Amino acid sequence: MPANKYGARKTQVDGITFDSRAEAKYYEQLKWLKVSKQIKDFKLQPRFLLQEAFKKNGKTFRKIEYIADFEVHNLDGSIEIIDIKGVETKEFAIKRKLYERRYDTPLKVLALDKSLGFIELDELKKLKKTKRKAGKSTVKRGNRRRSAVVGAGRR
Repeated sequence: MPANKYGARKTQVDGITFDSRAEAKYYEQLKWLKVSKQIKDFKLQPRFLLQEAFKKNGKTFRKIEYIADFEVHNLDGSIEIIDIKGVETKEFAIKRKLYERRYDTPLKVLALDKSLGFIELDELKKLKKTKRKAGKSTVKRGNRRRSAVVGAGRR
């Protein structure tokens, strides 16, 4: 199946089409956790209403919904909402804020890293940022000014 603009390829497992290989892999992990009795159950693509539909000045505005990837029911009775992301889009960032404001159930956004496995997206971002900073040299270079003579000829 062709990849989308973020490089994710639709993947089929058990007759279910997932938006990415990472999502399919997490589904398989949840199946294993359920069989091994480490979680009670899980659901695919739970829907959450973020804003009701409304009419204004004769125009109808459709509802805004957020569809997560998984709803996990833990043994202790707690519930987690899981979304698998490779890239956090602006649209998702807005929906995440709206979800967090309206619902008490925690939303975990996970990414699949080649060396770390599934990790929370915010943690992965921090690790990558720290790694980038560690790789930079300590010599500052960006503060040099151009001489006045170079820029004088342009207008």
